Amino acid sequence: MFSIKVVKAAGETKFVERGEEEVTLVATSAYEEGDRIVLEYFGEPRYFVFQADDAMGAALIYVKGNVDIIVPFGEARRGYSPKAFSGSCHYIYARYASQEEIGAYRNQALNVYDSHENINSFPHATANVETRNEAVFAARNAIDGVKANSSHGEWPYASWGINRDPEACLKIDFGHEIETDKVMIYLRADFPHDNWWKEVTLAFSDGSFVTANLKKLAAGQEVTFEKRRITWIEFKNLIKAEAQSPFPALTQLEVYGTVIGETGV
Repeated sequence: MFSIKVVKAAGETKFVERGEEEVTLVATSAYEEGDRIVLEYFGEPRYFVFQADDAMGAALIYVKGNVDIIVPFGEARRGYSPKAFSGSCHYIYARYASQEEIGAYRNQALNVYDSHENINSFPHATANVETRNEAVFAARNAIDGVKANSSHGEWPYASWGINRDPEACLKIDFGHEIETDKVMIYLRADFPHDNWWKEVTLAFSDGSFVTANLKKLAAGQEVTFEKRRITWIEFKNLIKAEAQSPFPALTQLEVYGTVIGETGV
């Protein structure tokens, strides 16, 4: 049993639906600042297919507790499609994921609903720096599946921005063990405004690491390696090219592999 709710800032429930394995909620009023969309779940950790907004699609997420989506307002909206969370009728949906969905070889880092606050669902991206703490440069942008990278500063050109910090590091936590053998890196490519990293390091939770040489490309750059079992990956030791621009940034980081064991079923 689990439920989907829309909850006001003060805690009052505006809309709610409950179900055993699958729940659909239609919320029939415009969102107000402070509203939250909540996937309320108290069971053992498991995978869900969750769609918090009809303009953003569904996500396959690993859930360890209640998932709170704070409806973005003001500056926070700049990291989302202008269609997202808008209007006065909202379709919200969740169900338990199937074994086939969970077990597929896929991008294990993809989560369109990740956020700073959303610590109970995975994958989850964090960083030690985000440019001016602005939504269009947040860590979550690197795992939201949006690959537009020919500009910057507004959706769909959101990216992870490092505020020129040479010690910048992005971490993706999967919430459990996965097996991976490939990463795809999409640099932001708003040249000549942007620089690019000529070398980066992928550090893994098992203590190993891979150093990758990158090129000045808008297309995704593939990094393959021997299979390893990990619970997180870090994108770090970012060495920028000798170009005039001080602004390298990351549009998307994809981590391909499979789930280990019977997680989520």
